[in-house]
Amino acid sequence: MTVELRQNYNKVLENLAVELDISPSKYQQAVQRYTSVGNWIADGEYDGVQGELHIYTQGSFRLGTVVRPLKEGAESDYDIDLVCEIPLKKSSTTPASLKKSIGERIKENAMYQKMLDKEKKRCWTLNYAEQDGIGFHLDILPSVPESVDLIADLIGHGIPGDIAKKSISITNRERENVYSWSSSNPNGYAEWFETIKRPVFEKMKIVQKQYIFENNKAIFNQIDEVPDQLVKTPLQRAIQILKRHRDVRFAGHEWEADKPISMIITTLSARAYQHEMDLYSTIKNIVEKLSTLEQLLNPGIKFSGDISMLQLINRNKDGYWIIPNPVNPAENFADRWHEKGNRKAKAFFQWITWVKEDLVDILQLSDVGKITKTLEQRFGERIVSKATQGVWLSMSEIAAANAGIPHIDIDNPSKPWSY
Repeated sequence: MTVELRQNYNKVLENLAVELDISPSKYQQAVQRYTSVGNWIADGEYDGVQGELHIYTQGSFRLGTVVRPLKEGAESDYDIDLVCEIPLKKSSTTPASLKKSIGERIKENAMYQKMLDKEKKRCWTLNYAEQDGIGFHLDILPSVPESVDLIADLIGHGIPGDIAKKSISITNRERENVYSWSSSNPNGYAEWFETIKRPVFEKMKIVQKQYIFENNKAIFNQIDEVPDQLVKTPLQRAIQILKRHRDVRFAGHEWEADKPISMIITTLSARAYQHEMDLYSTIKNIVEKLSTLEQLLNPGIKFSGDISMLQLINRNKDGYWIIPNPVNPAENFADRWHEKGNRKAKAFFQWITWVKEDLVDILQLSDVGKITKTLEQRFGERIVSKATQGVWLSMSEIAAANAGIPHIDIDNPSKPWSY
């Protein structure tokens, strides 16, 4: 592998993530839509409520790792998750009444009523019509602040008080007319994720915001208007690429229903991240760390890797897998990995092997044509065509590099590649 090939591959990965990401114009459109819905819900009247409702995003849109989802092999609408936190004591209401009150408020708006989907397990969903071939699903999640006792329990398990106090209880529809509470902490999780990416974000934000502004002057009047959420670190880009790779690799596979959930990919990637400044190194580091944990599929064999890696994924003596929620240790993201002969665990480690083959070891080919073909199989010809346009070194330049002849980027000689 030459330095030039790796530098250009990094740029291809960067471009690939940009193609998978939501565009600045669609981001602004999404913000306008969820802000309008949030204002409508917040202006409603609710029994016993004293104080302001808190409306905020969660999930991939909040974390900056959103990828347009694939459904049945085709790109589908963006999913945006909106939390509606009602200032009510958990003991003074029920999940059924809370869910109903938010649903009724949404239906009071004639436009939203037409867009409202049937009640989901945890949320109400508004389906926005496509514009320019792209639509949105807006999931509205009713919730209340978590109980004092549960917050105290989290603090007792080592969660910082300022994080634990952000916990909420969300409505959970188990079946017809049967509801329960589920504990969550999207604000706390977002703060945890932000802390991890912050050092690299600070180094990249000025350059990226300048680039975004220069290419989107129809949206932004000045660079200060570019939101932080549009600045992406290698960690966020890696997660976007990994999520799309998962979707394509498992499409039509017998283990499709067991593919790794996005929360697991996001959490493990963040825990493994070592503030790498380039995308290839970020993905390589994540994959190498997680691949060592495949030993856990054989519980009779003593783990021979770095013991600290067991903080990412562990398996207890009873065979149960553990991937703790970083802001709620009582929640285990791998709580179903032991089912059906560890099927989900096996699917996860098979996927890690695929990622290593498709995105890390691929550079050993030292053949632009073969690398491009593999990427097209995993991400689609259209996206890869855009990602590679004007990036790859010509075959003669690669040959020259292999012969030890230096290649200089004449457009930016001080840097191997830029944003």
